[in-house]
Amino acid sequence: METKFFFFAWHTTANRFSKHIQMTGLQRRLIKREVTPQRPGLVVSAADGKLVNIGTVVPPKELALGEALLTRISVFLSVLDVHVVRAPVAGRVVHSAYVPGKFLNAELDKASEENERRAMVIETPAGEKIGVVLIAGLIARRIVTFVGEGASVAAGERIGLIRFGSRVDVYLPANGDVLVAAGQTAIGGETALAELPDVVRASGP
Repeated sequence: METKFFFFAWHTTANRFSKHIQMTGLQRRLIKREVTPQRPGLVVSAADGKLVNIGTVVPPKELALGEALLTRISVFLSVLDVHVVRAPVAGRVVHSAYVPGKFLNAELDKASEENERRAMVIETPAGEKIGVVLIAGLIARRIVTFVGEGASVAAGERIGLIRFGSRVDVYLPANGDVLVAAGQTAIGGETALAELPDVVRASGP
């Protein structure tokens, strides 16, 4: 009985703390308006947080992007980060899929495959498809999306929200030029993660 009461009290306190962190963090970001870089071919961070993993992997099936290797850049959002998720590129949402799963620590690499998540694909005006996967974390376990299939989004636009200890994976073509390294801190809608060479060349002189 005491164990159940302790867990209830801890969970209630955690949720209240989560709401407080979200509110104060959002207030700070609303006061400081973000400026999203507009250079052609640029992929910006989808969330505030620490870059925990950068590598080449086969994309998850829920993205429906085939089996060719893509570059994955993972951002871990701690309880102190703002958990708003932003579009890494401008374009149209051509795919969105929900996947039920576990609620492991989102900082673990296996969270990309085992945790509850929402997978989205944004197609740019140049025809490049960028995958964005919102992954639920250990405690609050809730994903909210603001856009669905067919919606047009601007780079840096708010597309979703994950509560309390979560992760966002961005998938891009393997020939993209990665501009960041694991361990860096990223700002959603501001930090340039990579450039898409084909787009950059097409827009050049």
